[in-house]
Formats: sequence, structure tokens, C-alpha cells
Amino acid sequence: MLTTGSPAPDVVLEDTDGRTVHLSDYRGSHAVLIYFMRSTSCPICNRHVQDLIRCRDELAADNVQVFVAVPEDRQEAAAWKAKRQVPFPVLTGRRGTPHEMIGLSRKVFGSMQQSGDILIDSQGIIRHAHGATMPTSSYDKKGIMAAVQGLRAHA
Repeated sequence: MLTTGSPAPDVVLEDTDGRTVHLSDYRGSHAVLIYFMRSTSCPICNRHVQDLIRCRDELAADNVQVFVAVPEDRQEAAAWKAKRQVPFPVLTGRRGTPHEMIGLSRKVFGSMQQSGDILIDSQGIIRHAHGATMPTSSYDKKGIMAAVQGLRAHA
């Protein structure tokens, strides 16, 4: 798992429209928050995404670009995004899952995908990194909002 205070790797992902997304493209312009869902069928993860949707105006006011990363393929992710009316770009891996690219592995005999969230500032430094095996603790809203507040202090 990535660590707070370290430079973010230039992870290359793909959105549901097939466009390539380089995290480095946001350096100098936006902070980036990525929520890594355990799966699109996880009801707890879906509640976390709904909370992010409720917070989107506040996050946008702080110049934070929100992404949701899912382990499913692009087609399945696009169907989920449309059905749930998710306003954020939804990311999938080009090779492997987005989760693997940042160190969120499969735990408990390789069957349970870890989930979590990361916040990268506009300079490419990780300001918040959180991962969990159980989906109930995968979304660290307090930690995210504290890190966003820290971005304001450095602006």
C-alpha cells in the first residue's frame, strides 16, 4: 500500500469510455481522490460511493478530482456507473486491477479484495492512504476530510 508523504507513482488506468488516465496528468492542477471499491456488487462500497456523491460539491470547491476504481472490467464498470448514476470517472486497470497497482491485494485465502482510498495533492504527493480488508472500514471519510483540510492550509 502507498504511504502518506511519499510521491505517488504514475499509475495508468482506463476509464469506462476506454480513455487512458494518467494520475500525473493532474499534477499542477488538481488534487486526486480515488476510492477503491471491493466490487461493484458490494452494498457497503456502494453506500460509500453515495457518500462521496453527497460530498462532491465540497470536494470540487477544494479542487479535488474524485475517481472511483473498480476491479471489474470496463464493460461491467460502465454498466454499474450508468445504473448507479455515478458522476465521477470510474477507473479500471489496463492490466490487472487498479487495486494491485497501489498495493491493495486479495486477502483471506486470496478471495477478498482489499479496498480503500488515497488522496494525492496537486504536486503528486500522497496526503492520505488507507486500505482495509473488510469493506465496512474501507472508506475513511474522517481521514479524507482531514487531508483535504490540510490541502487548504497549504494552498
